[in-house]
Amino acid sequence: MASPDHIPQRLRDGVEAAQHTHFRRSVKGPGRPTFRSKVVRDLSAILDLNRDVLAWSCSPPRLTVGGKDHMPDLHMQDIDGGWWMLDAFDRKLPMDPMVIARAATQAAQRYRVVDRSEIYDGFRLRNAVDLLRYAGHTVPLGDRVRLLAALDENGSLPFADCLRVLRETQPVAALASLILQGLVEVELDDALIGPETMVRRIRA
Repeated sequence: MASPDHIPQRLRDGVEAAQHTHFRRSVKGPGRPTFRSKVVRDLSAILDLNRDVLAWSCSPPRLTVGGKDHMPDLHMQDIDGGWWMLDAFDRKLPMDPMVIARAATQAAQRYRVVDRSEIYDGFRLRNAVDLLRYAGHTVPLGDRVRLLAALDENGSLPFADCLRVLRETQPVAALASLILQGLVEVELDDALIGPETMVRRIRA
């Protein structure tokens, strides 16, 4: 077997690209997304846990500026109905971001480059990845009603106490799913989710 030092660079690049586009579950995005890089995949996890985001996709409209085509990394719709084209900070852009933003405006879109700090500062990304492992988990009606009733009665409860309320399915998966569904919320930025993390009900 050839050693890694003898593998052509283009093949190593292909392996790295495949790792970057590895599938991750989503609650607001497509079923089998493909990402340009790991950074874009991480950005999508941030969008999934952002209450101001309605949906996102990996297929934004193509912009043509000065004879050059540019397809941003992600297409996002916010809860007010606005459409955004997003590029992650790790991308080498074909033109000045302000030029791209003007072209996006002409297409009834908004555009911006997402800074590294918005993805990697704090604990939000690590918490989002932990929660997204349970995307798609079905919470039985009894568990959902019991937890929401307990939160109505107490206002908020520690994560560990919420787990004791859930009886019909795997408690961590059920609570994570309810967070992802937007029925309850936890603080994602201050620390990793733990037993003492407070859980609150979200009311429409």
